Amino acid sequence: MAKLGSISLRHRAQDWLAAAFLEGLKPLPYRQRIPLLGWLGAHVIGPLAGLRSRVRANLSMVAPELPMAERNRIAQQVPGNMARTIGEIFSGAEFVAHATRSEVEGSGLAYLHDAHAKGQPVILVTGHLGNYDAARALLLAKGFKVAGFYMPMRNPAFNARYVAAISRIGTPVFARGRDGLVKMLRFLRQGGMVGLVADHYMQHGELLDFMGQPARTALSAAEMALKYNALLVPVYGIRQPDGLNFNVRIEAPIPHSDPVTMTKALNTSLEALVRQHMDQWMWTHRRWKKNRPEYAT
Repeated sequence: MAKLGSISLRHRAQDWLAAAFLEGLKPLPYRQRIPLLGWLGAHVIGPLAGLRSRVRANLSMVAPELPMAERNRIAQQVPGNMARTIGEIFSGAEFVAHATRSEVEGSGLAYLHDAHAKGQPVILVTGHLGNYDAARALLLAKGFKVAGFYMPMRNPAFNARYVAAISRIGTPVFARGRDGLVKMLRFLRQGGMVGLVADHYMQHGELLDFMGQPARTALSAAEMALKYNALLVPVYGIRQPDGLNFNVRIEAPIPHSDPVTMTKALNTSLEALVRQHMDQWMWTHRRWKKNRPEYAT
């Protein structure tokens, strides 16, 4: 493949195309730009990229009781939420202004204030629901020390653009990998709060139930909570009906026990919200790859 510097021409072309798309809409006011991106995701990008078929396939597996009309509605809306989320992440201060006006629900905020006062580490665990960066922006605005821990994009050119965008929402941010893990753990041990997205398929993870199906799930968040005496707190940014604003849900910490039991509790927490907001979770994930009937119960 042709190269330009250390980045392939294909990756540069993909990055330029994404930049042209996102930057080309910047002149539009935020309240018009984000809904437009949502419409394009639902009606243009979703069908062209084959995202609707992935959503329907996953829904057929984990929610076969849903009427076909409802599956089709969710399959249309999920790419719309994804496009809105990308647009928000790349909107910096405009997104932060909306996120910091979020209502807080759940009983967990008091636990975070107590941990912050004591210098106790906190691991904030979320999933690809709504826009999880709304919670990070809100907590940063409230004075908490919150770091993001992200999975680098496969396209290194776009990854640089993405890291710059999430850094405008707040810092520090650490990349998944050896160097990023060392820095993240140092931040955590110093009494920081670290946000993790925990609903990825992990090849060497434990087979645990999620939405009634076995899913490879990392135990690392629970393991770190036990090792560093950190609170393990489920946190979510739930999109509101207007499509622009959020409720940030902060739940009570998961009680310390063992990594499998704690991770099951995290899965249960996320599953409950996914079932309430089916069109806000990223059903395009291949979350249940290589399913087998044998998994931890």
